[in-house]
Amino acid sequence: MTIALLGLGLMGRPMARTLLNAGWLVVGWNRSPLDPTLTAGIPLVSSLSEAAQAETIILMVSDAAAVDDVLTQIDPWLHAGHLVIDMGSSDPRHSQAHAAAFAARGIGWVDAPVSGGPEGAAHGTLAIMVGGTEADVSRAWPILNALGRPTHVGPPGTGHTAKVINQLIVGLTIQAVAEAMVLAERYGLDLAVLRAALAGGFADSKVLQLHGARMAARQYIPGGKVTTQLKDLRMAAAMAATAGVELPHLADTIRRYETLVALGYGDLDHSALHMLLVEGVK
Repeated sequence: MTIALLGLGLMGRPMARTLLNAGWLVVGWNRSPLDPTLTAGIPLVSSLSEAAQAETIILMVSDAAAVDDVLTQIDPWLHAGHLVIDMGSSDPRHSQAHAAAFAARGIGWVDAPVSGGPEGAAHGTLAIMVGGTEADVSRAWPILNALGRPTHVGPPGTGHTAKVINQLIVGLTIQAVAEAMVLAERYGLDLAVLRAALAGGFADSKVLQLHGARMAARQYIPGGKVTTQLKDLRMAAAMAATAGVELPHLADTIRRYETLVALGYGDLDHSALHMLLVEGVK
């Protein structure tokens, strides 16, 4: 089976390389030109008509609007037998609509967003939340299994719903860790020693270990961008409003991410919430 991976950003590039290393035939395409050094080792195609010659299309783009745009462009070349897998963070309602439209044409659809960052993508250890029919998920499973640990959570759209929940937990945990790191530092604790002391306990998490290290070093090099986290938290807020659920900590964290964007820090890592606390920005 050949794969066209559309979207060679921070996640798409290591995902493409992991699939290539696992023996899959992969070509890549990006909406905007990239420095050739970034895509070294990834066979590229110059057009979506070329990409559509692959049996499986993986989308790894920024949001639901980008997914809609790319699908509109590639649609003339999609046909019965194609399998489309959306592995970015998108609106679950869009996933359901795409799945229904494609099913009527004999095209498979799976929403399979991921968590684990570029490191997980590079090592094939991503958590993958999978939505789709049994038949479509079965076709996608070997590919997803090469990228990490897939879990079939339900019909089309449920994968993206699970990812929004994932991002809700991540966003609020980053805020909690940022507050803890600032308090610990003010009391003179060595933050590396603190993370080691908390390892394995109830307070431990990947956010504490990975993002906590970025906070301690004041190095907010993006693994996941502020703008991406904000987009996902806004989706969580919309889902909560639809369900009539009040999530007060979510509202506060959204406001803080909006502050980072307003200050021009949208392209930093989402751990940059810590910077607002360090600088005393309200």
